[in-house]
Amino acid sequence: MAPGRRRLDALREFLAEESTGGLLLVAAAVVALAWANSPWSASYFSFWHHELTVGVGRFTLTDDLQHWVNDGLMVVFFFVVGLEIKRELISGELADPRKALLPVMAAVGGMVVGCQG
Repeated sequence: MAPGRRRLDALREFLAEESTGGLLLVAAAVVALAWANSPWSASYFSFWHHELTVGVGRFTLTDDLQHWVNDGLMVVFFFVVGLEIKRELISGELADPRKALLPVMAAVGGMVVGCQG
């Protein structure tokens, strides 16, 4: 088998693993921390404050990249988390109401404490 083919197969196998997303997220966080605390930190903050416009015709949204990530991508994140919770409640570990009671109480407690601050 050619060396290029072996590398491609290894990359496909790595990307198929469940832990890949977590590893990439940790790597991105380490790079961001290093960049933000380096002598080139001005370019890091400039990158996040770069304006990005999305739209068609007069219907446009303009905001900086930081707000696009905070407002837009967090919606996608919580949508995926909601789907995962629904799956667990319907056919997963939390399908039994007795098993779901503790996580539900913890979530309600987190919301109550979070609203106080």
